[in-house]
Amino acid sequence: MRKPKYKFNHETLSFDKMRLGMKELALKIFAYFIGSVFLAIIYSVIFSSAFDTPREKALKREIGQLSLQYEIMNREMGNVEKVLDNLQTTDDNLYRTIFAAEPIPSSIRAGGTGGVKRYEELNGFTNSQLIVETAHRLDRIRKKIGVQSKSYDELILLAKKKEAMLRCMPAIQPISNKDLKRTASGFGMRIHPIYKIPKFHAGMDFTAPTGTSVYATGDGVVEELTSDRRELGNHIVLDHGFGYETVYAHLDGFNVKRGQKVKRGDVIGFVGSTGLSIAPHLHYEVKLNGQNVDPALYYFSDLTADEYDRMIELSTKTGQTFD
Repeated sequence: MRKPKYKFNHETLSFDKMRLGMKELALKIFAYFIGSVFLAIIYSVIFSSAFDTPREKALKREIGQLSLQYEIMNREMGNVEKVLDNLQTTDDNLYRTIFAAEPIPSSIRAGGTGGVKRYEELNGFTNSQLIVETAHRLDRIRKKIGVQSKSYDELILLAKKKEAMLRCMPAIQPISNKDLKRTASGFGMRIHPIYKIPKFHAGMDFTAPTGTSVYATGDGVVEELTSDRRELGNHIVLDHGFGYETVYAHLDGFNVKRGQKVKRGDVIGFVGSTGLSIAPHLHYEVKLNGQNVDPALYYFSDLTADEYDRMIELSTKTGQTFD
């Protein structure tokens, strides 16, 4: 029990018991109240800083899970970007090289993903910068995927055209010449058999008896079928498409008609010695985009590497042509 307080009375020379008035009592109660509130606030701050409420614990667990998921997604996006970069490199440096197509310009691959206002609705949050950067990164990935998808669609069309081109490309010898003994004069400067002067030989000569079968060296259409007593004599011109043409000259006869479609290996004519020729043989030319090219560069479907080297050796040894 609280002890009472006394005050000395000078008049009576004695101690009088102190009694609090209403005002003093109210002030004292108010002071106690303020002190209690202050202490309560201090205790609350200390408690809240030292211990989490159940709500705070739940929120911290949720934030931890979200942070972990974000890190996982961030790594996955990095892996996707690496895969896309590898696909783009392979596309430009391998696939398009095979199909003789121009690489996709880097300006298209790295094109924009939208204006400045595209991410306005993502601003105003605590982590707005992180959200905007992630959204922008996703948009770049979508852009790369879209460009690469269109590129592969184009490559599929190129592959189909390439398949047709390979069928049409002149790729075999125009007569049966497995032992290479029929190989005569090759492409380049040679001595003309009649004029006895150096002259550019725009094709390749193969010796063979009159009537020997002459084969189409690739799929194509008979563009010209000419009977002539001069220069190339009776000759056939095949249009293979894709810029390729082949010429078969000094023929004894034809086995096709103008405008007829032929397949590689079809017999189109027979060896002869018509026109400006000194003996039965076939003069064979290959043209690419209107320019004569060395036919020997295209015998890759019926000769081994050793046979090819031997044929090149034989064709370059002969200094005189047959036409």
